[in-house]
Amino acid sequence: MGNIDKKAAIAAYKKREAPAGIYALTCAETGQRWIGHSPDLEAMPNRLWFTLRLGSHRAAELQAVYNRYGQDAIDVTVLERFDEDAQPEGAALKERLALWRDKMDAFPA
Repeated sequence: MGNIDKKAAIAAYKKREAPAGIYALTCAETGQRWIGHSPDLEAMPNRLWFTLRLGSHRAAELQAVYNRYGQDAIDVTVLERFDEDAQPEGAALKERLALWRDKMDAFPA
């Protein structure tokens, strides 16, 4: 890929619409769940696995489960996608996360 092609690809990536939303992580071995939010659901799995591989995820229980069982034991599921023009922010986002955590008996991711 040439230098111009790389620049065009990067520009196109930055202009794409990134779907925001709420996701769940479930450990098949323990049944534990974690609920989180991402401004870019498509990029979220890469970010998640990267921080877990480094051992630097902020959710200590999730990091411990990953360290013990590995990536294959953790399932990623999108629970809710937000419309670009109707994304909850601040207190509204916290309410949505709390609703999902209560509904699924989950920890914060």
